[in-house]
Amino acid sequence: MRSAAAVGAMVLGIAISAGAADLQSVKSVYLLPMANGMDQYLAGRLTAGSVIQVVTDPKKADAVLSDHVGETFEKSMDDLYGAVLTSKDASPAFARVGGGQRSRGTFFLVDRKTRDILWSDEEVPKGTSPKETRRIAARIADHLGKVLKGK
Repeated sequence: MRSAAAVGAMVLGIAISAGAADLQSVKSVYLLPMANGMDQYLAGRLTAGSVIQVVTDPKKADAVLSDHVGETFEKSMDDLYGAVLTSKDASPAFARVGGGQRSRGTFFLVDRKTRDILWSDEEVPKGTSPKETRRIAARIADHLGKVLKGK
């Protein structure tokens, strides 16, 4: 008979593998508008570094990159892809997280279809200058690239 710890470890391993598999299936990303034009800098860094294909048509994206989640994010996703319902008469399936205010320096890669957060990172900027925004975009692109390559 297996111990509870061994079974828990197996379940956790499956959950981690499933999450990694979801992330590994992401080949294209749509960037939502971000504070200080970060979406533009990120698009440049992600493309220049061949990290991931950045698309301008949200329907072609496997995932969405955003600097916030919550109600305003939900609204953006509903506008782009339609509301996600659990059944004909149910309320939207996406759980509300916070009030939707942007938190400086947090980034989320969200599965377009399931709306699960596949990856997140935090890089708090030291200011709003273009030089600092480029630095943060480079760091986020580097971190995401390593995760996507399995490093």
